[in-house]
Amino acid sequence: MPKLRGEAFWRETLRGAHYVVAPMVDQSELAWRLLSRRHGAQLCYTPMLHAQVFLRDANYRRENLFGEACPEDRPLIVQFCANDPEVFVQAALLAQDYCDAIDLNLGCPQMIAKRGHYGAFLQEEWDLLQRMIFLANEKLSVPITCKIRVFPDIDKTVKYAQMLEKAGCQLLTVHGRTKEQKGPLAGVASWEHIQAVRKAVSIPVFANGNIQCLRDVEECIRKTGVHGVMSAEGNLHNPALFEGRNPLVWEMAEEYLEIVQKHPCPLSYVRAHLFKLWHHTLQVYQQLREELAKVKTLEGIVDVNRELKLRCQEEMANQKEGEKPKEGLPFFHWICQPYVRPGPKERCKENGDSGTEKGVRGKRALEDEEDGNSELLSKNKQKKKLRNPNKSFDPSLKPKYAKCDQCGNPKGNKCVFNMCRGCCKKRAFKETADCPGHGLLFKTKYEKSLLWQSNQRVTQSPEVTRRGDGAVGE
Repeated sequence: MPKLRGEAFWRETLRGAHYVVAPMVDQSELAWRLLSRRHGAQLCYTPMLHAQVFLRDANYRRENLFGEACPEDRPLIVQFCANDPEVFVQAALLAQDYCDAIDLNLGCPQMIAKRGHYGAFLQEEWDLLQRMIFLANEKLSVPITCKIRVFPDIDKTVKYAQMLEKAGCQLLTVHGRTKEQKGPLAGVASWEHIQAVRKAVSIPVFANGNIQCLRDVEECIRKTGVHGVMSAEGNLHNPALFEGRNPLVWEMAEEYLEIVQKHPCPLSYVRAHLFKLWHHTLQVYQQLREELAKVKTLEGIVDVNRELKLRCQEEMANQKEGEKPKEGLPFFHWICQPYVRPGPKERCKENGDSGTEKGVRGKRALEDEEDGNSELLSKNKQKKKLRNPNKSFDPSLKPKYAKCDQCGNPKGNKCVFNMCRGCCKKRAFKETADCPGHGLLFKTKYEKSLLWQSNQRVTQSPEVTRRGDGAVGE
């Protein structure tokens, strides 16, 4: 049976999906997809998978796709990041029997994508993208789709989309932000760009960006004319978004934890989901936030979730008539609701920084006391300090290492040449010398080989003599 394309693919294979859960690294795993499908999602994507790793590592394939096959988890699109046509296609061939389409990630704006040269950092390499999509469209038994970010210029964005369609892309998801719009600088997604793309191509288009509730979904479809709308953060904070409901947080959390019991996933995924669901409540109960961060088992996470539920129920019981939500929230903190990412100024205020000194701080830092001195620790350093309270980040207290005479790297403490291992190995080999400190025994091994050769000659000489005597006698 020939594979379906364009509108027919969206209408029949994807069942005319309007409500779509985005591919989210470590967040759109099977358990979360099943929860989202129960509450209105009609199509889900896997987390972004690295094509090269997927191709070479059987464990990676099993953990991220092969071990998760589930009849209820369809339609499903598997997303890959890649920058090599052959690698991308070979990885997709291994995945195609487990999904309904393969998506090429051209939208990731993170630094890891820049270092790995994939995602949104391929959007200027049109020749490469054409080769990748053309080859995938030719070789795969399922359609190829793409998820992109826009250029600042609408005309260039339209030409970009048309190029992808011509290369063989059968469905396009357009995130209405540029690759520079991320984190606190995300800003508002441009539906104008998405609308222009929708009018310029004949394949189905999904919109991504500015989706916090069902009303946003309906407005986006009406304004842009897209076939469907994809949600990421909105879905994480309220998995019932596509139902148009704002349920109690513990209802969603308990249902998710119940699914995780049947379809296990790494504990870090579970913890991250509860941090999103309970986001507003954890601002109120900071001690429970710390407990959730430190807990090491699924049972421990369930216990923290239960305690959060009890605290909220107690707060509800003591609630006064006519009382309104605090902190400008649309609902009380125990209700699933949108989270609006703060801009740079708001983020500085959250961190206790006025923002007037040295501009905007790039990293969110947290205040802590160490050795009687107040200093600012990054989130990563604070986590390390939670694990090891005695750990110090004062550079003046770090041990000083003697440097290698050759290259300046730390030298081995017992090196006979006062060098690092790399330099020591080169010198020891060149001079046929030993360095016991680095376990290098070139001289010893050379002497042993000479001794062995000498013994071999001694062993062979009597045999030669005996053969010689016999010959003379005859």
